[in-house]
Amino acid sequence: MSLALMVALDLAVFVAVVGGVWFVSRQIEISRGVGRRLRGEVAVKSVAKPLQLFRQQTVKSPFLVWVQELFLTDSKERQSLSRNLHQAGFDSPSAPAIYKSTQIFLAVGLPVAFVVSTRLSGKELDVFKMIAAIAVFLAIGYLGPYMFVKNSAQDRQTKLQDQFPDALDLTVVCVEAGLPLEAAFLRVGGDTAQSHPRISQEFRIVTEELQAGRTRAEALHSFANRTQVDVVKSFVALLIQTDALGGSIAQSLRVYAAEMRQHRMLRAEEKAMRIPVLLSVPLVLCILPVIVTAVMLPAIISLMNDFSHVVK
Repeated sequence: MSLALMVALDLAVFVAVVGGVWFVSRQIEISRGVGRRLRGEVAVKSVAKPLQLFRQQTVKSPFLVWVQELFLTDSKERQSLSRNLHQAGFDSPSAPAIYKSTQIFLAVGLPVAFVVSTRLSGKELDVFKMIAAIAVFLAIGYLGPYMFVKNSAQDRQTKLQDQFPDALDLTVVCVEAGLPLEAAFLRVGGDTAQSHPRISQEFRIVTEELQAGRTRAEALHSFANRTQVDVVKSFVALLIQTDALGGSIAQSLRVYAAEMRQHRMLRAEEKAMRIPVLLSVPLVLCILPVIVTAVMLPAIISLMNDFSHVVK
């Protein structure tokens, strides 16, 4: 085994172990926090960070400013990249420059590291294999950050879609208790900071924008554009239409919350109906050959013994 392959395997194992430990510890921390809250061991208060009505929208690092001016000159491309990064959970003003610098570093660093490790190991490769390997590492380095951001955005949208019904139920309770919609967003965003951090962050951003002077319709439209989740878009359209027509927000939210619970039940039933189809693959590939072998093996052994006696 070459030195480059050994280093790559060690690095992959290290990253997998660190990521697994972090994920397990994070899930244990969240479950303990929710359990303590359900048992009433902690007071009901906002555990979110203080609101920041005016955020810094400029990049401070000189290196990131240089990367932004050199590789992100198109404003439309920069805005599209910022929107994609925000959907993945990276809402810092420096996120586009960090993404582009990471992409360039990996696209250049991985081929260089491969060439250096090949020279150090003393293994000679022909020109075609060397060019093919460099092209593969170049593609991995360039497309790796893009796939990471895309998968993170899809995972975040799935988490938002799963967490939104619970936050909506809390919003309905707050509105029916007499709180205005803005105060309900603030309360729900604070109370769900540990159990539902993603939807809590979005509710806090809506509250910040409302306190900064944006209208309710503008803040809700921004909420829908940031998340790109269908249930959130429907929720925003319902609130804007109810507000424009002068209807009861509490009643509209109550009806929509009931529809959301029904929709979540239908999604669960749909996933349950997919289980037999998914189980058919390991059944055919793994279990069925074992059963056929166990049933047919005694007969095959008996036939082999009979043929051996006939031959003798």
